[in-house]
Amino acid sequence: MKIAIPHSLLYYYYFPLWDTFFKELGFEVVDTGPTTKDILDKGSKAAVSDICAPIKIFTGHVIEGLNMADYVFVPRFARIKKPEYFCPKFMGLPDIIEGTVEESKGRVISPIINEKNNENISSPKIYEMLAEMFGFSHREIRLAMRKAEEVFKRFKNLMHKGLSCDKALDSYRGGRWEEDLKKVKKDGDITIAVLGYVYDVYDSFISMDVIKKLEALGVNIKTFEMIPQEVAYDNLKHYRKRLFWTFSNRVLGAGLHYLKDPEVDGIIHVTAFGCGPDAIVGRFLQYESDVAGKPFTTLRVDEHTGEGHMVTRIEAFVDMLRRKKWARVSEVL
Repeated sequence: MKIAIPHSLLYYYYFPLWDTFFKELGFEVVDTGPTTKDILDKGSKAAVSDICAPIKIFTGHVIEGLNMADYVFVPRFARIKKPEYFCPKFMGLPDIIEGTVEESKGRVISPIINEKNNENISSPKIYEMLAEMFGFSHREIRLAMRKAEEVFKRFKNLMHKGLSCDKALDSYRGGRWEEDLKKVKKDGDITIAVLGYVYDVYDSFISMDVIKKLEALGVNIKTFEMIPQEVAYDNLKHYRKRLFWTFSNRVLGAGLHYLKDPEVDGIIHVTAFGCGPDAIVGRFLQYESDVAGKPFTTLRVDEHTGEGHMVTRIEAFVDMLRRKKWARVSEVL
């Protein structure tokens, strides 16, 4: 039996967990592949017009997955850390899909993820609905998830040691794991923290490969997922109240950490046009960057894929950072 995992949204963070779990249960896992213009067009046509680009892209991947497999995996994300929640679109994602994609009726696997404190989303009770749908025993589900959690912890360890999410995914797919850590190079003359939700930063179509473009310019990259959750939250302690959304807090906490990091020369915030939580995160990051005296810029991505403006902005930001760094060196000399 085939199950498709859409190559979108939290795929970039949780794919090793889900891939291992379903394979351990005997499913054939189908990856819908990187976003293309055709996938974006399908999603934009099916989704409501005023919804954000990441959801349109996800809808396109669901349509693609339904053509490739018997079922498509669309989890309902409510929370993974009390008292925070996910964006309402994540909470209602299965409903959005079933309401806009006619072919999805009866073919969507939608576990409810509503945990008090479980970033690994590894509790077997989340996936107990598979016992009713396919006849798995609770023991089979528990053992499969135990193996998946081991893999996911190893995957996170790669990121905490310096691999970006996309490179850690490549290591997982290739079975190389820690071998790739030896290839991590930090030989650029400037370092930029690229902050944003994984589905904005690592969808190469909508972000136009911002990470690779920066690396091609000789920039060292740091990202939010390289910072462990507890470290990110430690940086939020001076606020009287945290934000309502878990990954928004993760991005903001990582940003505050990098603003104190002497190796980081500047911050780029990658955000999807029309994202409500990001509008708040972006203002916090901009304010805190001004206080810290570190350059900050925002790159907004959407379904309109003109590349020229982004390349120009990236190159200008990198040039500005280099000039600023050279000026400081000249003053010392």
